[in-house]
Amino acid sequence: MSDVVLALDQGTTGSTALVFSASGEVLGRAYAEIAQHYPRPGWVEHDAEEIWRTSLAMMRSALADAGVRRHDLKAIGITNQRETTVVWEKASGRPIHPAIVWQSRQTAPLCERLKADGAAPLFRERTGLVVDAYFSATKIRFILDSRPGLQERAERGELLFGTIDSWLLYKLTGGAQHRTEPTNASRTLLYDIHRRAWDEELLALLRIPRAMLPSVAASSAEIFGETAECPELPAGVPIAGMAGDQQAALFGQGCWTPGLAKNTYGTGCFLLMNTGEKNVDSQHGLLTTLGCDSRGRPVYCLEGSVFTAGAGVQWLRDELGVIRSAAETAELAASVADSAGVYFVPAFSGLGAPYWDMQARGLICGLTRGASRAHLVRAVLESIAFQTRDVLEAMNADSAVALAGLRVDGGASANDFLMQFQADLTGVPVDRPMMVESTALGAAFLAGLAVGFWPSPDALAGARRQERLFTPSMDEARREELYAGWKQAVGRALGPGAAR
Repeated sequence: MSDVVLALDQGTTGSTALVFSASGEVLGRAYAEIAQHYPRPGWVEHDAEEIWRTSLAMMRSALADAGVRRHDLKAIGITNQRETTVVWEKASGRPIHPAIVWQSRQTAPLCERLKADGAAPLFRERTGLVVDAYFSATKIRFILDSRPGLQERAERGELLFGTIDSWLLYKLTGGAQHRTEPTNASRTLLYDIHRRAWDEELLALLRIPRAMLPSVAASSAEIFGETAECPELPAGVPIAGMAGDQQAALFGQGCWTPGLAKNTYGTGCFLLMNTGEKNVDSQHGLLTTLGCDSRGRPVYCLEGSVFTAGAGVQWLRDELGVIRSAAETAELAASVADSAGVYFVPAFSGLGAPYWDMQARGLICGLTRGASRAHLVRAVLESIAFQTRDVLEAMNADSAVALAGLRVDGGASANDFLMQFQADLTGVPVDRPMMVESTALGAAFLAGLAVGFWPSPDALAGARRQERLFTPSMDEARREELYAGWKQAVGRALGPGAAR
């Protein structure tokens, strides 16, 4: 066995570990789901300890699957569901509250108060983000307000905050390291993306003690820490690369230069475009955030976030029992000529870019007596492509550059029906790589570059290989007719007072 890099991809629905060779080949893998908790409508929580246990078990299993000896493992890279918030005791390492997931809307009232107080422009200027329950800062405030005395403990330095990358790093290093990196920090609503530092004024607005926050280092420029001794992993392995899942996917897709873009189809849907050193202030509902250049250093990106993509398919399976598995949706959708006028707007937790309407709620419209299970399944898949077009329209307007193509990854990108419909609806080719788990690949690349496993970005160039190119085949009139119907459906789903 030659030297390897291990990537841990801790996502919203589960933890994946993959072992990569120097050629980018996957030598071992393991995956396990994590439980989703819904204490109230619109609230989503995870058990942070379960995330840790599952992640550790999957790393061990992936290494065993690859047959890796302890000294073959040269580095670990971490990529994670972003914005999900954990607060834990510094002394014991125990979480004091369930992790509040990025999807959760439980801090929407606080966000509305901040906007009513006129704070939204300041947050936008410093962080590139909108004031929304999606991001971490208001989740921290919610946790500190959940029980008497927590604010005082935080001010005494007894409590620590982290997104999932920081939480896993803390646990992997036995509590020795409390750190993060710019792509995750830029999603907290507390990080000045221009000065590249935590913002004291924003912290004061939310009464979040600075002592709670991790230090910030470049995504791949240095070692974040080393593994502590445990039965599952050897001690002393460098944790050498970290990035939020969408920026890791952007890196894994080779989008290292301005103008390149990717879309990840997972629980949500996330489209990022690298804008390099140019900070593009979106006028069309997108976010400005930080990504990585070819060596893992911070660059600016435009991002459009769709809250519910693959989660809509899970809803069909788990809540309605309409399908047995996600794999059967492509065949069902293709079994009918169209959706028969049925539209599905998956605003289970509001709508993200470009609408940013926390009060929007999901709906199915256009039903007739002839609507079948296949039409509903097709409408759910089509909703993912419609939401992606919404974001692309905004991105084209902000950047003044029409994309020539779209690189895709994530679990739902394996759905041939969805990818073809996406190409048809946007009128641009959709490029699917052989390795659709670009998020884990990006984490591996970042870690491997930091320790010299890959000597330079040039050594990574051959690792991304195209598996299939989906080219548009729908005529423009039909494309625009379908999209107009989608916009009408969204107008019905928006909350009271939203612009229609």
